[in-house]
Amino acid sequence: MKTLRFIAMRLLQALPVLLGVSIITFTLMAATPGDPVRLLVGDRATPETIAAIRDRYGLDEPILVQYFTYLKNLVQGDLGASLRYRVPVSQLISQHYPVTLFLVLYTIFLTLPPVIALAVWSARRPNGIADQAIRLLGVLGLAVPVFWLALLFARFFGVTLGWFPVSGYGEGFGEHILHLFLPALSTMIWVVPILVRTLRSALLDEMNRDYVLTGLSKGLGERQVFRTHVFPNSVLPTLNLFAVIVAYLLGGSVIVETVYAVPGMGKLMVDSILARDYFVVQGATLVFALTTILVMLAVDLVSAVIDPRVKP
Repeated sequence: MKTLRFIAMRLLQALPVLLGVSIITFTLMAATPGDPVRLLVGDRATPETIAAIRDRYGLDEPILVQYFTYLKNLVQGDLGASLRYRVPVSQLISQHYPVTLFLVLYTIFLTLPPVIALAVWSARRPNGIADQAIRLLGVLGLAVPVFWLALLFARFFGVTLGWFPVSGYGEGFGEHILHLFLPALSTMIWVVPILVRTLRSALLDEMNRDYVLTGLSKGLGERQVFRTHVFPNSVLPTLNLFAVIVAYLLGGSVIVETVYAVPGMGKLMVDSILARDYFVVQGATLVFALTTILVMLAVDLVSAVIDPRVKP
């Protein structure tokens, strides 16, 4: 019951956050230069045509009326209709969101094994050659911009060697894996150093605790103490950072999806911003915000499972 009450409270607390996101997004889009109707119909459209489109989408109303109409429709589950694609925004999101979700999960799948291996290896041999090499590679990984790395990989592995496709999403699970490998790899190289540094610091901190010495003095093996006590206690701070990283991956998909022409939420967002497609940008931003809130909630629940001292 406590867990259900916690989940319900967190979801209620998310409502003001989503309201704030909707206000900020709506205000920024309204303040963005450019006429979405003019971009949609072109310069040769007649004034009657432009007026009809404005009336159809309510763009001729005062800005406050437009927002409250949008909010009213949002409460009813209606995200509006795309000016560019002429379809409901919910339909566009349902088409593009699974692609971004697949990319994020793929990146996480590629990220976790090297993070755990490198952090454990580095922490168990502090200041050794391997530790210093891992830290140096981490600095290099953080210093390289993701978009530049994405362009480099696309050029070398995609165009020169021809090992991987450099655009699209493919058909079927196997092609999804192949098409999204380079985007996931580009993002992974930036994420791994951050998590390795955090987990390594947490491991070193836990290894210097008194309970480790106590366990060793009672005859427990070093590996057993590390596996059953040190590592689980070190995961929590990394897990919280991991939730932030996942939120970044959702937002960062804008970069890699644009570079690799992956038809996900990031590319949809960029195309919609350029086309001043207000309703799509607002809907996509709300979905990103809601996903981030759910990820944070999931991490809090997992933290409570790992460490009983953390109560939901």
